Amino acid sequence: MKSNSGRIEQLAFIGFGEAAMAFVSGWGERRPLKINAFDIDAGAAMKARYASHDVCGFDTRQQALAGVDAVFSVVTADQALAAASAAADGIAAGSFWFDCNSCAPGTKRRAAEIIEKAGGRYVDVAVMAPVHPKRHHVPMLVSGPHAEEAVAALKSLDMRPEIAGSEVGQASSIKMIRSVMVKGIEALTAECFLAAKRAGVEDSVIGSLEASDPALEWRRRGAYNLERMMVHGLRRAAEMREVTLTIQELGLSGGMSAATAEWQDEIGGLHADPGPADLGARLQTVLDRM
Repeated sequence: MKSNSGRIEQLAFIGFGEAAMAFVSGWGERRPLKINAFDIDAGAAMKARYASHDVCGFDTRQQALAGVDAVFSVVTADQALAAASAAADGIAAGSFWFDCNSCAPGTKRRAAEIIEKAGGRYVDVAVMAPVHPKRHHVPMLVSGPHAEEAVAALKSLDMRPEIAGSEVGQASSIKMIRSVMVKGIEALTAECFLAAKRAGVEDSVIGSLEASDPALEWRRRGAYNLERMMVHGLRRAAEMREVTLTIQELGLSGGMSAATAEWQDEIGGLHADPGPADLGARLQTVLDRM
């Protein structure tokens, strides 16, 4: 439980993937006294992951949630609402539910209703950059009626939150709408450069882009964007489907976001090793797999 100083001493993770591991390893000596976890992957590799991070892994959500006063929900975007629903009968009264998943504001509002009805304190959290290399220092936006208390709790873990507003959905709106550009540029990179590679005009296309806007460093950025899709495309596709929903909730078509999800899905689904940071080699790897 929390100490008299407000420091969180016991917390739980629902989902123990990249983000959870980054936070735990980043906390170091600042970590809470006890960290529980539940992940739907109950295999030997996950158990080894728990052990390597000195985390108590449990077979049920309810076991992981018992007695903690803060919960980090770090599952895939398409499972965020289901995770909140499944935790409703186990979350302790007054416990924070830090929903760190990349979801549409409407999805987060539905999750908030579930958690608040169960007696928890729901917090809309938007993680605004990759968790590596900053780990627990990754910039975060939080919003909702418990935002001020949530910021204090997160800062007790040496994290870097900022308040985005007093309503659930404000933090996630910023993250979702920003992703239209960030993940959309990745998809455009893939479509443009893969087509150029297959047509045999890769150097000419990139040369033309570099002449028009040399500051963008097209080869370096293209290699990075492709690596993001190759390694994280499936997760980014799930996020972009939530982005599409966000845009549609605002009365717009969301067509670009939907198309971005398709590209992220396709390249992420290849499960290809990006290898060295070489654009040409990565393009060839993707084309060979496709």
